[in-house]
Amino acid sequence: MSLTAPGATAQDIDLPRKTRAEELRLQLADEIVRGVYAPGAALDETRLANRFNVSRTPVREAIRLLAASGLVQVRPHRAALVARPDIDQLAGMFEAMAELEALCAGFAAERMTVTERRALEDIHERLRVMIQSGDPQEYHEVNEAFHNAIYDGAHNAYLAEMALTTRSRVQPFRRAQFRNLGRLAKSHIEHDRVVEAILRGEKAVAASAMNAHIILVREEYEHYSETV
Repeated sequence: MSLTAPGATAQDIDLPRKTRAEELRLQLADEIVRGVYAPGAALDETRLANRFNVSRTPVREAIRLLAASGLVQVRPHRAALVARPDIDQLAGMFEAMAELEALCAGFAAERMTVTERRALEDIHERLRVMIQSGDPQEYHEVNEAFHNAIYDGAHNAYLAEMALTTRSRVQPFRRAQFRNLGRLAKSHIEHDRVVEAILRGEKAVAASAMNAHIILVREEYEHYSETV
């Protein structure tokens, strides 16, 4: 299961195309996390469909995806309600994410081909350049390609599938923390430790660096949530 184009350059990275439902999920998730929709607010499918000029089908799917992240509560035959995952639920999701990504990074250090290592370096360099623009949304998109490259490099399709599934659940919170002042630069430094370990073939170091990175992502999100 390849998530990034082999040999992709820093200027030409094959970012996965999102469905309309995924686009709606991201937009609504951002608004919920930012407090545009308060906890307990109803998400009416018809109103949302009219707002985004789409049918109710992608809206319904977006709401289902939001429920998986704990951001909405789905009720039979009634409008979904905005919610927030509790501290324990969010901690559990990030804990699982940290372990899964650490496994991917460790295997990548052992198994990445020369071409895959070069592609990872190219994406890492593109992220470095993007720090100057300070666009958290754009950085997030390429950041996903960075992590996808490591999932691919682990050469374990089942593990990659689990990592992607878990990441989709924590994605709204990973995305939000990039809005913290100076976060893009700090994220790149954390990535740098992971990349260096992978390039040196140091399995334990790569796994430890990735685990620490995801834990810091969680802490950054907690800091962000205190400011909105």
